[in-house]
Amino acid sequence: MHTTLPIQIIGAGLAGSEAALQLAHHGIPVSLYDIKPQRRSPAHHRSQFAEIVCSNSMGALGLHNASGLLKSEMRQLNSHLLAIAEAVSVPAGRALAVDREAFSDRVTAALTSHPLITLVEQDVAHIPEDALTIIATGPLTTPALAEALCRLMGQHQLFFFDAASPIVTKESINFERAFFQNRYGLEHGEEAGSYINCPLNQAQYKALVAFLNNAEKAPLKDFEQQPADNSNATKTAYFESCLPVEVIASRGENTLCFGPMKPVGLIDPHTGEQPYAVVQLRQDNALATLYNLVGFQTNLKWGEQKTMMTLIPGLEQAEIVRYGVMHRNTYLPSPDVLLPTLQLKANPNTLIAGQLTGTEGYSESIATGLFAALNAVRLYQHQSAITLPETTMLGALLAYITRPEASGKGKFQPINANWGILPPLPAPRPRKKAEKAERHAQRAVDALQAWQAQRSP
Repeated sequence: MHTTLPIQIIGAGLAGSEAALQLAHHGIPVSLYDIKPQRRSPAHHRSQFAEIVCSNSMGALGLHNASGLLKSEMRQLNSHLLAIAEAVSVPAGRALAVDREAFSDRVTAALTSHPLITLVEQDVAHIPEDALTIIATGPLTTPALAEALCRLMGQHQLFFFDAASPIVTKESINFERAFFQNRYGLEHGEEAGSYINCPLNQAQYKALVAFLNNAEKAPLKDFEQQPADNSNATKTAYFESCLPVEVIASRGENTLCFGPMKPVGLIDPHTGEQPYAVVQLRQDNALATLYNLVGFQTNLKWGEQKTMMTLIPGLEQAEIVRYGVMHRNTYLPSPDVLLPTLQLKANPNTLIAGQLTGTEGYSESIATGLFAALNAVRLYQHQSAITLPETTMLGALLAYITRPEASGKGKFQPINANWGILPPLPAPRPRKKAEKAERHAQRAVDALQAWQAQRSP
């Protein structure tokens, strides 16, 4: 391997962009391949890189939450995209949400202005086996690259379906019915809540559920008609943490009011009572002019989405600036083909990052891009690849998606950061969830600090 050659990164989404900036920061030249800006996938709307097409939330903040712990580790590892996300954040209570356009604009500017990053607009159909490559093409990997991956791995890919929520203008929301409030009251000294809440009584809730169960769905796009594994399977597979609202509704009349529409911790100031159910909206841009419907990712036809809005108190006249959509999401059978270092077993010069790994979530995508880059740096310098301690959230996540016991089972599903993937705490183990989270977080922070200290010059 010639250390003067640039490392190739395929895909300028969240993972690929983070990887490129990490490598450039370490003084390594990068060739970053993407079909943008001249072409876009069916799910993308803009020509900028690192575009966020679904929710604008990157998950919870704080060490009390698994996603918050992951962000803490990313911050400790100097994530470039996390720093940008925090710089363009919008109010979201205890979560990190971003102005999606400002975020992609800043990431694009960072990529295009760096002298060590060369952008190449090209659909890649060949994976070189003798050059360092990071593949981070995400949920809509092009057919040519998907076929190349299949040939390299010697087996088929899998896929599931992901969905996005509608976005509406704030000025079109009726605040004689809707109200600002965070669940369980104010947080972080805010004068008003971060979320807009649309309360429903029992009759309104049942009418909405009945509509969702009978509304017409949008047909799949041509590229989604054929399974990614070339099988004859026709069943639609969804990621359970991002189900279309109509799919949740189909699982039982009360499923929504115990899920994304749960009213617990909210009091309607107009009535002084807790609503039967509630639709929450989260700020989507820095100007606070746009809000997205939390948990209302959908594949309903656009006309049906307009009708759905009229059934939600406060959104009867809502102006929809982006309709909900559903798209196919591709990922690898990681336990079969991937090492915890994010190297392909079939070719260790090729690393995988982002949602292709079988991790789900924006923070997870960025984190895997970061770690793939750290190992690419080592390989570039003729050092062996490394793994993270499994007591860290990122280390546990990578260990989980590559665990040997799941190999050959054919039932691998994408996963988010969560407490359940961490090794058990030593005895005596706390019984309360908050105490368990605190112990897990402290152990993870200590383990990562020790890991970094061992690798410091």
